[in-house]
Amino acid sequence: MTERTTILQEVGQAFRENGLTAAITALVGGCLAIAATVTRKAFTNEAMLERLDRELNLERERTDKQRADDRKADADRLERIETDIRAMRDLMFEAFQRGRTD
Repeated sequence: MTERTTILQEVGQAFRENGLTAAITALVGGCLAIAATVTRKAFTNEAMLERLDRELNLERERTDKQRADDRKADADRLERIETDIRAMRDLMFEAFQRGRTD
């Protein structure tokens, strides 16, 4: 199993083995590695947020379309019911009028 060391331990070991130049190089290299990791993480998070935003917009559009379809179906159904009620009212009115003429 590999043993992990901290950046300060690596800098110290480079200083002991190779002097000040190697220690500075190790420190700068470690800082660049950390900066690269932070940058990559930031871009990854930004890409994930953009993907989630796109998915949310698609879901909203789908929901809005479904609601519009449901409203249209309800309006059509209510219109059929109103037509049936008017037809029944007219039929009852005609039957009542015929009943009075007898």
